[in-house]
Amino acid sequence: MIESPDDAHPGPPPSSIWGDETPVVDAVVGWAAQRVVTASDPKWTARPASELAAATGRTVTPEGIGHDEALRLFREVLAPATRAQDDPLNLAYIPAAPTRAAISFDLATSAANVFAGYWESGAGAIHAENQALAWICTLLGWPQTAGGVFVSGGTTGNLSALVAARHTAEQRHGRPEGRWRLACTSDAHSSIRAAARVMDVDVVEVPGDELGRLTGERLDAVLRDSPGVFAVVSSAGTTNSGVVDDLAGVADACERHGVWLHVDGAYGGAGLAAPSVRHLFAGIERADSFIVDPHKWLFAPYDACALVYRQPELARAAHAQRASYLDQVDRAEWNPSDLAVHLSRRARGLPFWFSLATHGTDRYTAAIERSIATARVVAETIDDSEHLTLCFAPHLSVVLFERVGWDDEQYRTWSTTLAKDGVILCLPTQWQGRTVLRLAFVNPATHAADVLAALESLR
Repeated sequence: MIESPDDAHPGPPPSSIWGDETPVVDAVVGWAAQRVVTASDPKWTARPASELAAATGRTVTPEGIGHDEALRLFREVLAPATRAQDDPLNLAYIPAAPTRAAISFDLATSAANVFAGYWESGAGAIHAENQALAWICTLLGWPQTAGGVFVSGGTTGNLSALVAARHTAEQRHGRPEGRWRLACTSDAHSSIRAAARVMDVDVVEVPGDELGRLTGERLDAVLRDSPGVFAVVSSAGTTNSGVVDDLAGVADACERHGVWLHVDGAYGGAGLAAPSVRHLFAGIERADSFIVDPHKWLFAPYDACALVYRQPELARAAHAQRASYLDQVDRAEWNPSDLAVHLSRRARGLPFWFSLATHGTDRYTAAIERSIATARVVAETIDDSEHLTLCFAPHLSVVLFERVGWDDEQYRTWSTTLAKDGVILCLPTQWQGRTVLRLAFVNPATHAADVLAALESLR
């Protein structure tokens, strides 16, 4: 006789083990709802691990500490020790400025608990994600058959695109006599070299122009002398300086040599929606793959990278996983797990879709244009200053500039002091071998006057 589960595992059922979790849900949702509409935190909030350990004590215990105490620790100790990415004067790295609609719908996405890897289990969520991806493909000028998937971030997106590129090259041309190679400039995102290490391929560095851009002429010369190149990575807005490569010239060179063109637009790709800078992206319609991170300049919460392919079937050939327990999967349907280096996935594109559907693409365009306009006002004021020097007119919304006569230590001291005082987050970086300051504008709530007031302390 087969024992029932209760006979085999005596004890209270799971509902009794967990108890009534309604108070937990109410408490957490209540805090989250308040946080969504609360002003952002200071610019500098990190605390040493020793201080956090002393403040929280041991939280993971056999008997548990209860939801009231766990939430109190999060509210009073842990959350205040994090940096608010949506603060209008957080202008370091590439910050984030998600809409309230996107943040709140992230709660709904988690509550729905959807496995969004295969159509069979996540059809509705995948359909909505695909509508958001279709808008991106339209901005690229790609055919209706193009499409892709939301992955965790640019690193996974770039890696997945390059895996598809290498698989396609091998299917078309066979393996090279030597090693596989990919080509990019030194200004390509750090994830490109990380992907090369993971894939065990070599990187061929193409010399950039005076702004570090990849150009068709220089790429063409390198491809003529570099066998085994399966992909070229071009930047549609580099992270450090915000410059856009010569995409049309690069596309020409890739077509001449039969090489896959991948465009990394993790930050700058959002500029495709802005008429004032759309001309900078001419040629992107001929790319084979493209990424953009909605959690950067498309007003979505972490973590979401849109990875799209002009010919998705090439990605499926490289990424689809096969196993006996997956035999029931209908491969004729749109299965996001077949399009990147992953299997399990949440529907991380839904918050972006919800915000886009709620506000409309026109308001997205207006918000992106506002960031560009703010960057230009700040850049022009810096350019007119006697004690500051603008490195170059911004392509998109990243501004690089120098304080005349300062050394590395002075830059670091100024940056740290203003961050700890909660004035502005503006970090030093390297540009053409020297230290400069960098501002990244992606938040439409950032006002040029506030930024310029903070920069007065550079006098």
